[in-house]
Amino acid sequence: MTFATKYGPWALVAGASDGLGAAFAAGLAERGVNVVLLARRQSVLDHVAAEINSRFSVETRVVALDLAEPGAASAIAAATGDLEIGFLVYCAGADPNYQPFLANPIGAAEAMVQRNCMVPMQLCHHFAPAMVERGSGGIVIFGSGAGLAGGSNMVAYGASKAFDMVFAEALWAELHDKGVDVLGLILGKTDTPALRELEHGRGQIASLDDVPPGAAAVDDVIAEAFENLTNGPTWFVGDAMRAAEQLTSSLTRNQTVQLFAQAAAAAMGPPG
Repeated sequence: MTFATKYGPWALVAGASDGLGAAFAAGLAERGVNVVLLARRQSVLDHVAAEINSRFSVETRVVALDLAEPGAASAIAAATGDLEIGFLVYCAGADPNYQPFLANPIGAAEAMVQRNCMVPMQLCHHFAPAMVERGSGGIVIFGSGAGLAGGSNMVAYGASKAFDMVFAEALWAELHDKGVDVLGLILGKTDTPALRELEHGRGQIASLDDVPPGAAAVDDVIAEAFENLTNGPTWFVGDAMRAAEQLTSSLTRNQTVQLFAQAAAAAMGPPG
């Protein structure tokens, strides 16, 4: 069975405007799967679609909407109602602020939970039944090492990523024997446009063209993701992330939270 036969004919990639999502969409197209590109910015999505169409013999569709808005999942279902979605990638939900919980209105945390928890859950519930009926398909939910324990300045974000990890694991337990591969990808620091903007704004890199220190390359992350689609339920990406998972499993929760707080302070430093 080819990749496109198993996971096609269409994939939906949420968070496809740049970075990891755009790279994952290109990887799917390279393997012969048509892609629905989903994110907020129409013009950026159009550019990603044009790039994919110029490189690969697949179809693309662009859906521009804000995943934090109520009714986002229903709108996505309507926009893809005529397509057979055999692969779902949820790569949205980075935290652009990295600020204390009480520094922002509660609406910021509520939007994070909507985007990182509610919508992927709703989309899985909508698209997975057809995959189960067909006996093949795939679901990839991007997680973060921030979900391994609570840490300063990422209260709602870390909690939402903990939800994503456990949700993917539980879904794998229910679906992998039915032919549907479910994978929670747990990422460490990755060289995405969002991270560059954050670190540049804090004065930690001199230019948006600079690679943040210690950040993994997007292409390396995506390559590892494709290599491990069947190795669910959870895959820790990169040697450093796998070492961190091993370390935290040997500590008490108190020790782990204190370690995360120290690591966050060392990695991010004071605002620039």
